[in-house]
Amino acid sequence: MTIEIKSPVFNPGGEIPAKYTCDGDDVSPPLEWSGVPVQAKSLALVSDDPDAPGGDWVHWLAYDIPVSAKGFPAGVGASSDGPAGAKHGKNSWGKPGYGGPCPPSGTHRYVFKLYALDAPTGLEPGATKEQLRKAMEGHILGRGELIGRYKRGR
Repeated sequence: MTIEIKSPVFNPGGEIPAKYTCDGDDVSPPLEWSGVPVQAKSLALVSDDPDAPGGDWVHWLAYDIPVSAKGFPAGVGASSDGPAGAKHGKNSWGKPGYGGPCPPSGTHRYVFKLYALDAPTGLEPGATKEQLRKAMEGHILGRGELIGRYKRGR
């Protein structure tokens, strides 16, 4: 099942405003979603950069998001205290919460993936992407994806 995920501050495939990057306030962008399957018991968000020189770079992990949440306002990914009871995992900087786009060169894609799960993950705050992937295995009921782009120095 496909979940619609969007942001009021950038269009799908469009440029992420500098405010939400290392060149700005480095706060998470607002996100909105709909179409979560009624059987879902929790949601998980993974945001990463597949164009990073060293491979996939994790910018944000949030999980055990209540299905009653219809999105996140701007700035929620700055700490391990998640909105509405969500937990934050470690990004590739080794910190909990959101770390904004900061590509070393060129334009990079930033992929926000939302997963509907048939159960909470059971993970504590601070999990890695690999731990989250394993916890979600066999529990995904639906998925949505939003891609933004960013290039420094514009």
